[in-house]
Amino acid sequence: MPTHDIVVAGGGHNSLTTAAYAARAGYDVAVVEANEVVGGNTRTQEHTVPGLKQDTCSTAHNLIQASPTLKEDELGLLSDYGLTYLHPDPVLTVPFDDGTSITMWQDREKTAEQFAKFSEADAEAYLQLLDDYKEVAPHYTRARYQAPKEGSVQDEIANAPNGDEWVRRSLESPKDIIERRFEHEKSRAFIAYLAALTVQPIERVGGGLRAFSLAYGRQKNSWVLPEGGSGELPRALMDCIEDHGGTIYAGHPVEEIEVTDGRATAVKTADGTRFEARDALVSTIHVKHLVKVLPDEAVPDDFRRGVENWKAGIAFFAAHFAVEEPPAYETEEGPQQCVAMGTASSVESLIEGSRAFHRGELPLDDPFILSLSPTIADETRRAEGLHSYKLVSELPYELARDESWDDIKEDVTEQLLDRVREFAPNLTEDKVVDVSIHSPVDYERLNPHCWHGTCHGGDYTPEQYGDRRPVKGYENYRGPVEGLYMTGACTWPGGSVSAAPGRNCAVALLEDLGPGIEAGIRSD
Repeated sequence: MPTHDIVVAGGGHNSLTTAAYAARAGYDVAVVEANEVVGGNTRTQEHTVPGLKQDTCSTAHNLIQASPTLKEDELGLLSDYGLTYLHPDPVLTVPFDDGTSITMWQDREKTAEQFAKFSEADAEAYLQLLDDYKEVAPHYTRARYQAPKEGSVQDEIANAPNGDEWVRRSLESPKDIIERRFEHEKSRAFIAYLAALTVQPIERVGGGLRAFSLAYGRQKNSWVLPEGGSGELPRALMDCIEDHGGTIYAGHPVEEIEVTDGRATAVKTADGTRFEARDALVSTIHVKHLVKVLPDEAVPDDFRRGVENWKAGIAFFAAHFAVEEPPAYETEEGPQQCVAMGTASSVESLIEGSRAFHRGELPLDDPFILSLSPTIADETRRAEGLHSYKLVSELPYELARDESWDDIKEDVTEQLLDRVREFAPNLTEDKVVDVSIHSPVDYERLNPHCWHGTCHGGDYTPEQYGDRRPVKGYENYRGPVEGLYMTGACTWPGGSVSAAPGRNCAVALLEDLGPGIEAGIRSD
């Protein structure tokens, strides 16, 4: 029976982050991961042809750039373990049906010129939007990298210059802010598309900062790519863990968390192996599954009730292609290759797509699309001259019609690809070498943490936000059983590649064990 100081159930980037801080602090750490490939939603695999590196889920690593983990290189991921990031230019293009487009470039003035094609006022409004958000960005980052308390997010924002105004903006919807600041329909559609990338409806009140944050983050950092693929982040974290005496056990699905005398003491995996923890267990198991692997009598009623009401939110559909050449999108300046492309006919089309999603319908006439070609910027991902291409859409897990995703996913892929070809006519059928499709149901099969096809743990409705994530009273990363800690996308601040839940969990864990987070931070 393997015995360690700390046993971590799950090998996503957040649980690996917690494990890395604990290992650096001197604890004997074990990570027990279900999949043979560690990384959760930050995996890079060969989904089509051998050697072609393709990101299974996440591709952009923007949020993590502001984390102390990377910004201060606290774990040595950049300096000691070879994690390298690329900043492509152009960043993103959004083409429109009439042949016009808006492209984001690393040069903010050059990006503003794109808005000026439609409205000089909107060009100024874009620059103002960036300057305005710069006031509150550090405060919002601080709110993300700490355990939330009641009102803590709003309290932190209130400390920014013009804090009262920022609190008011945060309580609005992105749609309200966008339509007040921009006058032209295409300017509005571009900013609304960026806001929609946060996988929340743009008309939802309480998310007003999303009208600023994606535009600000992409403009500041580009569409940040880890060189070699998204899986380079978990690879660097595993190297750090193992260098400090930790152990990674892949291919061991956790089926049970054992509780002895009211304390979590071990995990039991599908093959019957028990991993015993002397000091603590850390779980990145989705909360909907966590209550099932714990003994019934060990789960408090308030935690169980909160989990019963958990909402999944937006689900994802992705098709991974091997192509002979990446798409070149039609713009006024001519065909343009770009790492990222998005479709946004109008603000209204984005809203209708969101409503169709929640009705269980497939809005394939004018779908939400994120089109990704990372091998344009990263040659290390290519294989035999082939490029990777990923076509992503937000489509419902549960379908309103009596249909099965397994039966329709090929047809859905063709319809989405036809839409992309309206903007990238070079992406002809003969350029496609192979394809692998992941429906929302497939994502759940690939990673149980993608409950109901969402890669972000769950929705960001008010009852699943801030100090109510995952459940009120359990927002500080300490689980429903003594000795059990929680991390991952179900905890604050949620999904995306930020390492925030992982670092925040490490803070709580190492504070309780004694040495504090400082013991896990690299010293020069």
